[in-house]
Amino acid sequence: MEKFLQIAPHSLAIVLSRVSTDESAAVTEKLQHHHTGYEIFADFKAENMQHFWNKKVTDAISETFFLGWIDEHVLLIQGKEDHLEVLREGWTRRALKPPRGFEIKCIGKFS
Repeated sequence: MEKFLQIAPHSLAIVLSRVSTDESAAVTEKLQHHHTGYEIFADFKAENMQHFWNKKVTDAISETFFLGWIDEHVLLIQGKEDHLEVLREGWTRRALKPPRGFEIKCIGKFS
């Protein structure tokens, strides 16, 4: 069972790391020029809204909001607790997709 550190209520931290493959090099280069994490959050949402075979994930993603971007690797999102739980489950089952040019290292709960 995964342990989650809770930092803020109804929030989730998604720890990312950049990937460097030939295929994603141009995308990663483009994303590195963003001054805020909102574009990366938007890409994360877009990637996961394509889960047409998993309505729970698309519903959960559509109901999350950008909360912040820390140290160029941690995406903070906010939403209802049941939606965040769907995202945690999706990550555990490897069904949650990272933003283009990144991989998800871990997911942490805030308190």
